[in-house]
Amino acid sequence: MSVDFAKARDALTDLSGKTAIVTGAARGQGAVEAELLATAGASVLICDVLVDEGEALAARLSGEGKNVRFLRLDVTSEAEWAEALALVKGWTGRLDVLVNNAGIINRKIIRDMSVEEWRKVMDVNATGAFIGIKLAAPLMAETGGGSIVNISSNSAFSGHYDPAYTSSKWALRGLTRSAAMEFADAGIRVNAICPGLIVTDLNRSSPHLGPMIGMTPMQRPGEADEVAQLVLFLASDASGFITGEDFVIDGGFTAGAGYRRVAKETGLL
Repeated sequence: MSVDFAKARDALTDLSGKTAIVTGAARGQGAVEAELLATAGASVLICDVLVDEGEALAARLSGEGKNVRFLRLDVTSEAEWAEALALVKGWTGRLDVLVNNAGIINRKIIRDMSVEEWRKVMDVNATGAFIGIKLAAPLMAETGGGSIVNISSNSAFSGHYDPAYTSSKWALRGLTRSAAMEFADAGIRVNAICPGLIVTDLNRSSPHLGPMIGMTPMQRPGEADEVAQLVLFLASDASGFITGEDFVIDGGFTAGAGYRRVAKETGLL
């Protein structure tokens, strides 16, 4: 059996005729994801609470000939999610891709974190994705299905020192599996991406970069475009038989960084 290379290539890179929503897309990793999906031919609704940055990104991409719009969206608001879905339906009449990228972090341990701080992180990172899936799935189903990509974290496989962030990312893994089972009959695939240390302009000066890079087997941080390429794959027809899965992209950190350090320090490696 021969492989149709051209067909396989197009399945990986051509999103022409598809419509995507990317949350938390005004800057950082979300902005790169939105730009790559638009470059692949999708109509992209850029959503964020950062209006100035979101509008600037949309204006730049539109000026490059990409079909994008910006909408202010607080992912914790069901009413604002409904507005986003209504905009998409009126704009292109369909929704094929939802990237639940919006997320916040609060670097406090349990003894220092208030209940309000806990709830804020959980609301944005987990409840926001839940509302998005709940409201987006019916529109996706109307036109034959689609792909939902939840941006979790490799912290969802461990006990990260930020308990609210860690718990929210564990929750996204569970939500991903439940949604994948619920919406499979509608042709909707749901997967999670779990990045490790990804460097953007927002964290290039962070003090935790050095120790994290030192622990990462590949001895470097990831870049936002590397995560975006995985988003594109899961959004594309090339991943048509994949649902309910976690995709860890962290340079080998989760695979056994602690054991690797021990092996290095004891001369086994």
